[in-house]
Amino acid sequence: MKISYILFMLCASGLAISSCENDFLKRDTGVVTTKEDVFANPRLAAQFADRSYTFMVLDYFGLGSVGQPFRGTIAEFTDEAVCGFLDEPYKAMYSGDWTNWEHSTEFGSNKTISGQRPPYVKFYEGIRNVNVFLAEYANVPWETEPTLNAELIRAQQLYYRAYFYFELARRWGGAILMDKALALNDDMDIPRSSFDETLAFIEKDIDEAEQIFSTTTFIDNTGSSPLLIYTPETGWNPSYSPDVPGSNVSNNNGRPDLGAVRALRSRALLLAASPLWNPEGNTAKWQRAADAAKQVMDMGRYRLHSDYSRILTDPISHEYIMANIKGPRVSNAAGFFRDYLISPSTNGYLEKSGSLNPTQNHVDLYETRQGLRITDPGSGYSLASPYENRDPRLEFNVIHNNQVWQAPSRMETWREVTDNGTVYGKDVTAIAGTGTSTSYYCRKLWPEALKGNTTSTAILNFVYYRYAEILLNYAEALNEAQGPVAEVDLAVNQIRQRPTVDMPSVAETFAARGVARSKENMRDLIRNERAVELAFERVRWFDILRWKKGPEIIAQPVYRMDVRKEGNTFIYTPTLMTSAYQRIFKDFMHLYPIPLNEIVKGNNLKQNPGWPE
Repeated sequence: MKISYILFMLCASGLAISSCENDFLKRDTGVVTTKEDVFANPRLAAQFADRSYTFMVLDYFGLGSVGQPFRGTIAEFTDEAVCGFLDEPYKAMYSGDWTNWEHSTEFGSNKTISGQRPPYVKFYEGIRNVNVFLAEYANVPWETEPTLNAELIRAQQLYYRAYFYFELARRWGGAILMDKALALNDDMDIPRSSFDETLAFIEKDIDEAEQIFSTTTFIDNTGSSPLLIYTPETGWNPSYSPDVPGSNVSNNNGRPDLGAVRALRSRALLLAASPLWNPEGNTAKWQRAADAAKQVMDMGRYRLHSDYSRILTDPISHEYIMANIKGPRVSNAAGFFRDYLISPSTNGYLEKSGSLNPTQNHVDLYETRQGLRITDPGSGYSLASPYENRDPRLEFNVIHNNQVWQAPSRMETWREVTDNGTVYGKDVTAIAGTGTSTSYYCRKLWPEALKGNTTSTAILNFVYYRYAEILLNYAEALNEAQGPVAEVDLAVNQIRQRPTVDMPSVAETFAARGVARSKENMRDLIRNERAVELAFERVRWFDILRWKKGPEIIAQPVYRMDVRKEGNTFIYTPTLMTSAYQRIFKDFMHLYPIPLNEIVKGNNLKQNPGWPE
């Protein structure tokens, strides 16, 4: 008999509970109504547990506003890109007015944005889902359902809770720590714990989940032949497809395992070691972060994808540590593709199209093929041909004027002044907010097969962790702990010398630049490598925050490329964007403001310094 999906329902904020203690499970007619009924059935209990997944970040987009819930990415908060048509969240962010846009799906806490829940609400809701499950875990008659492994289900819940608290900590710092679901008579006015206390809570859950994932092998013996479901060495069997209600998960895509738990530890300890939380530069914290990344590397399970251009679009990759395989998706079925990625010429939809626009600031970060920065003497960089002889990842991440795209077509982001007025290339328009505002489009998130107003489909995966990030985490942490030792080079060189990238080694790069091999120079190289390698993958924004580099990177002048056509020649001129695209960023903004409507609910929830209370 098919088991109907269970929908977990929470009222008010992520810390609130239902007005009726058992009224948080919704059902189809004739299906379970109470908590007791759910946890008396192992399969229903497992479905309830799987709901925790739905409170995670599930895609690159989702940064939106009222009526536009799934548009935009946090790349447009950074030097990576701008939002061409300046939706409200970007206006609020660029002006520094983060507390007055309650509907923003990154900073706010209003839950009425067409089903989109902002992180502050969503993560606490996820924590509550985990806590309810863990409280009832021992009461479930797991022995009656041999197709389920109770300990692996519990390990996943511990991972999810650690994940939710990490996502809160990287945005707001110390969180409200709860290891149980609150009851009606519990005190709801709970103060935030410190960042260190929050980190310790995260590590405890990670350690316990790791112990289970690293010692459990699960074989389903209920069929005609044994089916291997999970091993520590290989993770989940992709042929095993448990129900995950309310999500896009199939074949265990997006289901955490031992690698995911260790990758989360790597991120958490890197955050704790970074200047935001380690201003004194304690090298022991950096060494712990390096050791955590090395633990993932030593698993021997992951390696870099040979083709950088396909790291987000292949259904299977040894580089994925945890990924949600998204696709095939239809280009005209989602506003994110139509409005944010696809240019007017491939879209057929002129209003607010192609608005995820990489900046000139980002493009300038890509080195020459010789490892030189474009500002270095002897780099050979010229505005006559600004995209020649550059790091190949530039053309894999960004689409620029005259680049072959959806062959045999070429991208046209030029304008030509004629006696009869200004003529525009097919991929840019004179209409404000339509087409690129910088002369660039984002290739990494735009599968080349996708065209607007067609049934074209493609895969675009949401990758939670990939091996390249682990290598860069290791290199950054080890350099800060021990200086530029040989192991730092080995990690970075794997990425730079991926077959489709083939950039000079670290040693060759320093030699070409004529600079010393120092911790400071290595730090600069690694940070730039992160900006290029992990571009548009929801990493840059959080890197800038943990490095405390907002004023130096985000608040700097934002440039576009003006492309003017004269006959058969293109004239390229980096141009300062209008004031609407310039950003304000002050030092206290490295931590988000607690949403004001959460602050007023009690006396113990204190605002982060610098933000209005």
